[in-house]
Amino acid sequence: MVSFPRISPRFNIAPAQPVLAITNGQNGIHANHFQWGLIPGWLKNPAPGQAMINARSETAGTKPAFKNAFRYRRCLIPANGFYEWKSAGNRSKQAMCVRLTDEPLFAMAGIWEQWSSPDGTELETCSVLTTAANALLETIHPRMPVILRPYQYDRWLSPDTTPLPQLERLLQTFPAEEMRVFPVSSYVNQVAHDSPECITPVSEQKTLF
Repeated sequence: MVSFPRISPRFNIAPAQPVLAITNGQNGIHANHFQWGLIPGWLKNPAPGQAMINARSETAGTKPAFKNAFRYRRCLIPANGFYEWKSAGNRSKQAMCVRLTDEPLFAMAGIWEQWSSPDGTELETCSVLTTAANALLETIHPRMPVILRPYQYDRWLSPDTTPLPQLERLLQTFPAEEMRVFPVSSYVNQVAHDSPECITPVSEQKTLF
């Protein structure tokens, strides 16, 4: 049985905000909202900035902050695109939207944790796994999210203790020829802006201000 929370379209998700994630547990497949920015379960009093929105796939299985989540609490983070910022000179950066060429929706590999505050409040948090950027994106940023193929979802979500080498083989760089990237306006730079204008290509933009 699949359990889904109420889902509304999002166009601009920032760290520390809720992000939709798919998990597989003892009671089957679930869709949950986790806070974006993983806090290790053993961390007593996290300081501002200690929540980690990304985890390097090459070391997530062994680093203390991620290894338990990597082994036991994996998730899929569905999206139809993500943003990167490209240096545009004069210390400015151009917002770029990255999408797949033929697929309207894809899933990024993620891990999640449950953290308990000193007052007993429980918080579920997550990180996106990253890998080396492909040829399309490496001029924008050296890293990119790990994007999984649909046939890999079951293996990644498996609640069994899958050997690390099998999991690590899933975490490859997605082919550049299956992706596209285009500039969007600085409208997306404001966290409060969360509307379709965020993903509209610059060439199609009307006046937003």
